[in-house]
Amino acid sequence: MKYHKIPHSNLEVSKIALGTMTFGEQNSQADAFSQLDYAIERGVNFIDTAEMYPVPPKAETQGSTEAYIGNWLEKSGKREKIVLASKVAGPGRMSHIRDNMSLDRRNIHLAMDSSLQRLKTDYVDLYQLHWPQRNTNCFGQLNYPHLDEQQEVTLIETLEALAELIKAGKTRYIGVSNETPWGVMTLLRLAEKHDLPRIVSIQNPYNLLNRSFEVGLSEISHHEGIELLAYSPLAFGVLSGKYLNGQRPTGARCSLFSRFVRYMTPQGEAATQAYIDVANKHNIDPVQMALAFVNQRPFVASNIIGATSINQLEANINSIESELGDELLQDILQVGIQFSNPCP
Repeated sequence: MKYHKIPHSNLEVSKIALGTMTFGEQNSQADAFSQLDYAIERGVNFIDTAEMYPVPPKAETQGSTEAYIGNWLEKSGKREKIVLASKVAGPGRMSHIRDNMSLDRRNIHLAMDSSLQRLKTDYVDLYQLHWPQRNTNCFGQLNYPHLDEQQEVTLIETLEALAELIKAGKTRYIGVSNETPWGVMTLLRLAEKHDLPRIVSIQNPYNLLNRSFEVGLSEISHHEGIELLAYSPLAFGVLSGKYLNGQRPTGARCSLFSRFVRYMTPQGEAATQAYIDVANKHNIDPVQMALAFVNQRPFVASNIIGATSINQLEANINSIESELGDELLQDILQVGIQFSNPCP
């Protein structure tokens, strides 16, 4: 395994992180324990979760993911061996979590205390805003929703609440997720102006079909040291090619849940086929190629992989050993020009 120190922090994280949003839905607690044991054995030390997990979110299972991780931590005694990250959910139609999902002081404290109870620990290493308070293009929508509205909760109030969590020892560092360049820079400016904690990371989607991070955010990463925790590196498994030509493998995420359509567009399928062709040309597994591409980006601190089986997990972790050569990278970049960001 390779490791990387996140700038402006003391967090040294494995370049491959274990994402856990399937725990409690597609994966049982026994499955979760097996994945966690195997990942740690392979050198993974970074575990990412969220209060709203598993996905798809519903009242019957909400919090199960953190509970499974907490039970594993209690059983294994390995809390100090891992970097543990979780997230507070933002505004949305999830009243089964809390009636008011605003990112204000009350909700942030409630969310953190509930997460810590489920995780059976007194702190997390990184606590992230799962998505912004404001209306913005944070989940792939196009056409920016220009709304002249008074924000219910300001960014400074949210940042002050997160500062209280750090002061109380409930989290070591803070970060954001599904955020935009404006949001990141505003949070950095507010932290500097008001002597508040600085965000240290951003968790956004990044894969061969969705390279939106490279427009704006990658430059911020370079100059400000806010590096990417990349999620959906395989575009919900689409980049494996298993969904091409209408295939829907039994038990696969996009077969089970109709909500996962972000990467299933005609342009996305055409681009996927082109990337599969590149992988075949260079005699490399498409999964290894897609993950290695993310691993090698200079702005990526860690690549958050997810799996529903140990075999998938093993293959995903093995991507850390793949190094894409210049000729292969040029072919990938040519496909990226032909299909420019097909699934933002």
